[in-house]
Amino acid sequence: MRGDDQQLQTGMFSYVALEERIPADHPLRGVRKLVDVVLAGMSKEFDGLYSEVGRLNYNLLFRWFVGLEIDEEVWNHAVFSKNRDRLLNQDLAQKFFAHVKEQAAGLMSDEHFTVDGTLIEAWAGQKSFRRKDEDDGPKDGGDFHGEPRRNDTHASRTDPEARLYKKSAGQEAKLSYLGHTLVENRNGLIAAAMTTQADGRAERDAALLMLHELTRGRSGRITTGADKAYDTRDFVSTVRELGVTPHVARRQNGAIDERTSRHPGYSISLSQRWLVEKPFGWLKQIGPLRKVKLRGLAKVDWLFVFSCAAFNLIRIPKLRAQSA
Repeated sequence: MRGDDQQLQTGMFSYVALEERIPADHPLRGVRKLVDVVLAGMSKEFDGLYSEVGRLNYNLLFRWFVGLEIDEEVWNHAVFSKNRDRLLNQDLAQKFFAHVKEQAAGLMSDEHFTVDGTLIEAWAGQKSFRRKDEDDGPKDGGDFHGEPRRNDTHASRTDPEARLYKKSAGQEAKLSYLGHTLVENRNGLIAAAMTTQADGRAERDAALLMLHELTRGRSGRITTGADKAYDTRDFVSTVRELGVTPHVARRQNGAIDERTSRHPGYSISLSQRWLVEKPFGWLKQIGPLRKVKLRGLAKVDWLFVFSCAAFNLIRIPKLRAQSA
């Protein structure tokens, strides 16, 4: 960039090890240690899942992160392509997430949690959302203005599992999925994650599933905070049956009354609800979840769970350094 490339003399030898080229305080050092520990217990699942596509051939930081020397040959891209669909699935994503969560021992609260959901825009356009009884012939651009469109009569031809949905009044309805997280209230680490189709009951149903899994084998009660959308009699009663105290924001004529809201812990849980929004912001601004480039609930789910594991991987080294 600041000279004539034709006059540069290529060095024959390099006497600086790749390890020495990475600064000692680089933030990826802590992440790499965690990833090595996690993958050590999952080596059979991830054997061969590497690719020479992209920057591994010329980016020294990438090579250092995956453990390649400067002159070492990169893995064959065909191996990655053949094994990606077999290995990257919902079960493996949850297993990877569980291994990452084990590395957060001592950093997570085991009694107080917050649950919420977020819209994940599907990789499908509005024009693909057509009546189910229509033929698959060519269309003139899909002028749907003024036409009532509902999920029970329409479906996307691009991603049939996506649903037209909006979380609040005044927003544009988009073809979407719903991502759900259960966050612990001490440091905001994600304790559980899953993806569902978008509908009015999905957030509460997913919360019940995650809380049921979390309380399995526990003897003591835990608390969970949530916004007003969770203040329904069915949800509150079911949560209490699971041994969970619902610290849900109250709405008029809701299921939460003074028996719950009069306790000091209720106010504390509500004051910590903002922690659940931090992962969503990271997942959409830094991660790949503002608009996914995958189709189908299964693929969107593993992408969401892997991204939640990546969020924890970024946070854990920082929290360890703060508590050291």
